[in-house]
Amino acid sequence: MLDSYPYPIARVGVIGGGQLGRMLVMAAHRLGCEVVVLDPYLNSPAGQLAGHQIVGNYHDPARLRELVESTTVTTFEIEDIDTDTLIALEDEGHKIFPSPRLLAEIQDKYRQKQLFARNGIPTSDFIDMPEPDPAAFEAFGYPLVQKTRRGGYDGRGVAVMKSAADFDNCLKAPGLVERFVQASKELAVMVARGQDGDVRCYPVVEMEFSSGENILDRLLVPARIDDATTEAAQALAVRTVEAIDGIGIFGVELFLTDAGELLVNEIAPRTHNSGHYTIEASVTDQFEQHLRTVTNLPLGATDLLQPAVMLNLLGEPGYTGRPVIQGLADSLKVPGVAVQLYGKAETKPHRKMGHITVTAPTLELANERASAVSQTIKIVGEQPL
Repeated sequence: MLDSYPYPIARVGVIGGGQLGRMLVMAAHRLGCEVVVLDPYLNSPAGQLAGHQIVGNYHDPARLRELVESTTVTTFEIEDIDTDTLIALEDEGHKIFPSPRLLAEIQDKYRQKQLFARNGIPTSDFIDMPEPDPAAFEAFGYPLVQKTRRGGYDGRGVAVMKSAADFDNCLKAPGLVERFVQASKELAVMVARGQDGDVRCYPVVEMEFSSGENILDRLLVPARIDDATTEAAQALAVRTVEAIDGIGIFGVELFLTDAGELLVNEIAPRTHNSGHYTIEASVTDQFEQHLRTVTNLPLGATDLLQPAVMLNLLGEPGYTGRPVIQGLADSLKVPGVAVQLYGKAETKPHRKMGHITVTAPTLELANERASAVSQTIKIVGEQPL
């Protein structure tokens, strides 16, 4: 094959117009790709930057077909999609990455755990729970974690139950029950795998979650773990992606138990919140890397340029309406601070509105500056609730 590409390099279809799609569009433009976005909301964050947006639902077969047939390759930034239609389109010869067959396994949390079990990937014990049953919960044993099979994200669709007294707070939906893992740290690794099988692994990151909403609050990279654990976590993440024959970029979330064991919690078949730091802190960011996989370009280096801390910018409780960013100028005065706002027209309590990455020569300095910035910048709304 000649090293020659007509411009544009590719016409990429992206299912989902949220912040992940927005940053994917930005990377696509750098690589010389055109983008078509499918999202139910006109002027979505990704649609604002893309050359074209199809307004339609992710479960609308006609709109999915319109997107796939009008592009050279299709990918997605969201998992709650009609995979039956995508599988039929893939069978017709259309390029869709990651494979919709794999997505069908992963988007169902119970089937995802079964996928891990079949491939010998260490994970917490689990059982199917079609409907909440106090006797079944008791037989499985507390403490436990209940998850909905589909649709959960950013802390939604997850309930932690320490004892039978918590059963009244269970999720009233088909799901699964997992063994509660006493973790000393929650880690994640971004792994990219190309169509030729080439694999690139990013550094291990450490994640801290807000106690109330269970949304990622702060991410530190490199993770504060020893070299042996770092190597083991990266090896497990790569083994997981290779075992499921994944093509694209994947966010592999891990528990490091108090006993030093590594368990795979979940895997995301897309760009991921735990990889946002790569825009400022890595040689090749996760969004460009994902596009390289789906367009069959060589994968880029994953070296960390500087230690980094990432903060999610969430809508402040008690406000809605048009966003008002407070403390932006003072935050930008801090060395190493980069602000990414997602272009969302309305803020809501705890809604992801953007993120901040702070880079510095040392992780300690980056974390110190991030703590100061987290007290400075706020996103409120024009309408108090």
